[in-house]
Amino acid sequence: MPRHRKQGPITEKGSMQDSSAISSATHTRPRSRSGVIFVALLAFLLGALLVAWAGSRGYLDKLQPVEEPTEEPAAIAEPDTESVIADTSTQTSQPTAKQLAAIGSIEGRLALLEDRLSRIDFQTDAASGNAARAEGLLIAFAARRMVDRGEPLSYVADQLRLRFANAQPRAVQTVIDFSKNPVTIDELRARLEALSPELSATGSDMSLWDRARTELAGMFKVHRDSAALMSPSARIERASVMLTAKRIGSAVSEVERLPGAEAADRWIADARRYEEVQRALDLLETTAMLEPRRLQDAEGHKVDQPSPLATPGTPESMPGEDSADQPMEMPVN
Repeated sequence: MPRHRKQGPITEKGSMQDSSAISSATHTRPRSRSGVIFVALLAFLLGALLVAWAGSRGYLDKLQPVEEPTEEPAAIAEPDTESVIADTSTQTSQPTAKQLAAIGSIEGRLALLEDRLSRIDFQTDAASGNAARAEGLLIAFAARRMVDRGEPLSYVADQLRLRFANAQPRAVQTVIDFSKNPVTIDELRARLEALSPELSATGSDMSLWDRARTELAGMFKVHRDSAALMSPSARIERASVMLTAKRIGSAVSEVERLPGAEAADRWIADARRYEEVQRALDLLETTAMLEPRRLQDAEGHKVDQPSPLATPGTPESMPGEDSADQPMEMPVN
């Protein structure tokens, strides 16, 4: 009994201590748990940051093994390359219908491109040939204008030689020679009027043969012309009108029938030179339009393109395409 009394206060005191310890433990447990969680989160964040930093610096790649993963893809890739080679060999050995159709379409396109290129080349040659002919025609027109004005040819002479010397050498030389000693229609008309007194006079110094020829020429015209039309003044007037119309041959024939025709020998020679240069210019203009072989461009190249004005019956050589030992053929009025 006395033992139980002694133990009573001890148990009460111990129970009080146990309850206080339990209460203090219950108060400290939530604090310790929250601290642990905070530390764990902080460590996790630090670890994540460390891993990210190491990955950005490339430290993680160095830590990974290199030999083992490279052997497996190589072993896997070998059968793939062999299969690809086998497939390509079978495809090249046996072309499919699609490939044949593609090849045919490519060949057809190439043929069309070649045809278009050939047509473009032909059109280009035709355009260049027509341009060369047009330039040659303009050069001939310029030469005619200078001849009619009695001006020197200057640079036009070089162009005539370059473009027409191979096709019409004598015509070119005729024009150039005339330009060195030119004569105009107005000059011929003025000189004819100045020579009219000498041409109309029947001087006593005329020989018997000249008088007989003059009389016979007048007799042959009596049945068609009146005496007034056969007079020297009428002939001179008709010759002047024919000069204005550039009928040089008819004007010369009228002057030659005058009584004093010997006084007009120089005039007749100049008139015939003017007639020859006009024919030469006509020939050059025709050559620029229709010459099929020997015309040349500004660079001296031969114009092979046929003229668009040429007809199927056009001869291969123009009249007047003569050699150096043959005279230039010109029509006679």
